[in-house]
Amino acid sequence: MSSTSHAFDISGSYELHNFETGPPETTEVTKEELVNIFETMYTMRRMEITCDNEYKARNIRGFCHLYDGQEAVACGIQAALAPEDSWVTSYRCHVLALMRGGSVSEVIGELFGKAGGVTKGKGGSMHMYNKEHNFFGGHGIVGAQVPVGTGLAFANKYKAKPGEPMNVAIACYGDGAANQGQIWESANMANLWDLPMIYCIENNHYGMGTSIDRHSSISDYYKMGNAIPGLRIDGMNVLSVIEGMKFAKEYVGAGNGPIYVEMMTYRYHGHSMSDPGTTYRNRDEIEFTRSNRDPVEHVKSCLQEADFMSAEEIKETEKRIRKEVQKEVMKAKEWATPEYKEVATDIYAKSLTPYDGTYPPFVRMPDFAKSFTFDV
Repeated sequence: MSSTSHAFDISGSYELHNFETGPPETTEVTKEELVNIFETMYTMRRMEITCDNEYKARNIRGFCHLYDGQEAVACGIQAALAPEDSWVTSYRCHVLALMRGGSVSEVIGELFGKAGGVTKGKGGSMHMYNKEHNFFGGHGIVGAQVPVGTGLAFANKYKAKPGEPMNVAIACYGDGAANQGQIWESANMANLWDLPMIYCIENNHYGMGTSIDRHSSISDYYKMGNAIPGLRIDGMNVLSVIEGMKFAKEYVGAGNGPIYVEMMTYRYHGHSMSDPGTTYRNRDEIEFTRSNRDPVEHVKSCLQEADFMSAEEIKETEKRIRKEVQKEVMKAKEWATPEYKEVATDIYAKSLTPYDGTYPPFVRMPDFAKSFTFDV
């Protein structure tokens, strides 16, 4: 192979609101970085396709929202943010749980309702969580994660060391949630307080089964913050997402206040597994995107453009990952289901002893006179 790094042209990937300059138009990527990106995204794709198959085999029940088609968004965000940055998202959360400390077996195991799942088999598709890795969950209520993300940004600013860049928070939500009142209120607060907050709209063009031109009077979601700066990113190009998110992180982490980021992406499946995804859009539209804008295929073409991997090496890697994913699925199927006593674990406090259970060292009531502090 010719080189250990390669420069890629990503011009035309961005649109700006209230910015004079934006992310760079070229990006330098090493072979190791790009190969890792490809393996990560292909693992995401195979995991979600497996979820589709297992759902149809009735091994996964209930709600199930798949992410295939949007892999560049999650992979690019993870590559740009630091592990200490806080991340919260909607119920389409499988691959984000994978990005933030989970394994394929733990994600699939959660969908199977197994005790070894990401949230011990008690959360299912929509409620994966990993506080240790600063992943604050998938949330089932549309838009409800955004105020949580704003609170995480407040905490990051509160705990920041003077003179140093702040850890940031990001809340991902779909175009269907973009006009939620709680998002407007949260953004207003974040702007008043200059919180290190990224409001990330994953615009896959359909709020459930309703196209954006029918459910929103504003289609330029990155401009919805009004005075808050915005950035629109080609969410099918992972290299554009990485550079765009680095730009966003640096901006909000420096104390400039929040930013709106709109990822232009597309989901291949329906809104959930109960939605065939073809009653409000035709198969030709889906196939056109798969053929012309697929994020995984784009990375494969980048690998070959840079002479990092040959077509045969890519096929061998895909074959290996397919086997690895299937092995992880079989592993998850072997796990036991949670014991009955686990129903209340992590939900109710075990006792009022300090640090034993879910209570913090103090409980703040409506006024100071009613507040009390545990003796420690």
